[in-house]
Amino acid sequence: MNNASSALKVAAGIFLTIALITIVVILFISAQEATKTAQNNFSDIQTELSQAAFTVYDGTTISGSQVTNALRKYKDKDQFGIMIMTGKNPGGQWYGNVLRNDGSVDSPDIRQGVITETWNERSAEYVNPSGKFKATIVKDHSNVIRGIIFAQ
Repeated sequence: MNNASSALKVAAGIFLTIALITIVVILFISAQEATKTAQNNFSDIQTELSQAAFTVYDGTTISGSQVTNALRKYKDKDQFGIMIMTGKNPGGQWYGNVLRNDGSVDSPDIRQGVITETWNERSAEYVNPSGKFKATIVKDHSNVIRGIIFAQ
């Protein structure tokens, strides 16, 4: 009887150990899935926040002084370009990177505008501070904002 009791205790211990290990493995797998989901959600939120600064320009009409402020603010942003089309320069001028219609960066040898010329009234690049400009966002195939076009 003593041997049977000991055997039952050992069997119960083994069974509980296996059950505990199974529970730990299930919890670990669930935690991994939750972590992956949280990382994906965080990445989406981070992308939205990084592009939220540009949504103010999406389809809005702004003043020339706001155009020059945006130009100063984003001129050195990587993989980003700003085009300004004025009454003096209807073909427009790129600042920062020159973008293609699909939002990709064009060859860097194309002449880019000089920011100081946007304040020079005699220049074709002049931006009238009280002028009104229609802003349009330029996105690439991945739906990432790559530039802004300001048209007077």
